[in-house]
Formats: sequence, structure tokens, C-alpha cells
Amino acid sequence: MPTQPVSGHPPSLIISSRDFARLEAMLDSPVLSRHPAAIALMDELNRAEVVPPEQVPPDVVTMHSQVECEDVASGEEHVLTLVYPNEADVEKGHVSVLAPVGSALLGLSVGQSIEWEAPGGRKLNLRVKAVRYQPAAAGDLPR
Repeated sequence: MPTQPVSGHPPSLIISSRDFARLEAMLDSPVLSRHPAAIALMDELNRAEVVPPEQVPPDVVTMHSQVECEDVASGEEHVLTLVYPNEADVEKGHVSVLAPVGSALLGLSVGQSIEWEAPGGRKLNLRVKAVRYQPAAAGDLPR
């Protein structure tokens, strides 16, 4: 299910042109073309502001960012790293961009919240507290 912003208005999203190109290529796969998670991610990409990687603010969640977030309802804190599907590992906190929380986090900045429906219909609300690591801000971009 697509993410729904807490305020009723979609939060603004910033995505690096590099992440956008890689995600768009991944979503062009015939295997993913009709998958609900892929459709939700494409919706997120279509409403994002795409900028060169060096222009992404350091407090924005990009691919491979490590993010501190808080479950607004419970106060429980999580540290998640946003990854491509083949890199996902729940035990390590590596969340796939195709998971509902992953596509919801992509492009958000510190202080923004996202709400989505978890399996079973439970509403979840995460607030981005900090971006501990972001490849562009750290200068870790391939040449």
C-alpha cells in the first residue's frame, strides 16, 4: 500500500539523480513491473525532486543512508539502513527500498514523519530523527 503522510499532504522528497536512475532501472524489470511495492516506489519517485548527488542535503535519506527513526506511537527507536532488495537483511537493520517502510523513508529529511499500513492493517508512524550516514554527504560516491 502506498505511504500516506501524517499531515494529509505528501512530504517533499529529494532524491539524487544517481539513486533515481538506479531505482528506475530496477523498476523496469519485468518481474517487478506489476508488483505493488514497485508501483508504490514509482509513485514516490514520480513526485520527488531529483538533484545531482552533491546537491542532496546531508539530512536527507538516500540509498545506503543509515537513519535513526522513532515510532511516534510507542517512542521505540530504530536504526535502519536503506538498501536495494538484494542487500536487505532484517537482522542487520538493512531495509529494502521495496519494503513499505523503505519506500516511505526514501527522500525524507530529518524531522519528517511517514505513516503507512503494516501487514495486518496496523498503522505505523515513523519520524526521521537523524541521518547518521549518507553516502553523498560522506563523499562516498563512485566516480
